[in-house]
Amino acid sequence: MSRDARWTSLLDLLAANGRLEVEEAATALNVSAATIRRDLDQLAEQHMLVRTRGGAVTHGVSYELPLRYRTARNTEQKQRIAAAVAAMVGAGEVVGLTGGTTTTEVARALALRGDLTEAAGRQPALTVVTNALNIAGELVIRPQIKLVVTGGVARPQSYELTGPLAAGVLREVTLDLAVLGIDGIDPGEGVYAHHEDEASTNRLLAQRARRVVVATDSSKIGRRAFARICATEAVHTLVTDAAAPPAALARFADAGVEVVTV
Repeated sequence: MSRDARWTSLLDLLAANGRLEVEEAATALNVSAATIRRDLDQLAEQHMLVRTRGGAVTHGVSYELPLRYRTARNTEQKQRIAAAVAAMVGAGEVVGLTGGTTTTEVARALALRGDLTEAAGRQPALTVVTNALNIAGELVIRPQIKLVVTGGVARPQSYELTGPLAAGVLREVTLDLAVLGIDGIDPGEGVYAHHEDEASTNRLLAQRARRVVVATDSSKIGRRAFARICATEAVHTLVTDAAAPPAALARFADAGVEVVTV
């Protein structure tokens, strides 16, 4: 197992339990205790956790795993979800993408659509509006895509730009489709993000769109986080994987949300 894979696994275990012991981590990852101690020391140096005697704890009550350590989680499901979302986009449309691992896969799927490349000619075949720096970095080299990036204050956890500068740009645009990356969605309570600034920016992006799509793997279904993005009724389509709980999906359908499983 590579160091990055170990670090991702360690942070996942820590996020789930709030506390991690060296010996249990070594057993779970099938590596030596010395390797785990070294990994925890290095993660502590990056302020990703707090070292304790015999293990580590999270920094606080709420824990948000940084994007760079979430990219390997449920990758296959996210790619299937992304392909389904990308297929909903027509040539010439304006698409809004929030930050997140699944929306990043959506951006990649859009960039690889051959029909958009062929339709582009000398003009962009698609316009993408995003507040995510990593998505912007991937799409800026694609000549078939017109890229619009909001201003704002960058959050290192998610690479998203938020705040009044981002809001100022979003208020001036109209979107055909907004694709939301989320931290939780509950049939009765709505759509959530960990951070209030991200939730506010994503809410505005959704409000500027004719159609709102939530793209998320099944691990987020039925969860809530700190800040609400929007009510369930504001979502037109939920795209998730087949492992999502059927009872929850039925409640989304009852609320008028189109449910697509892949």
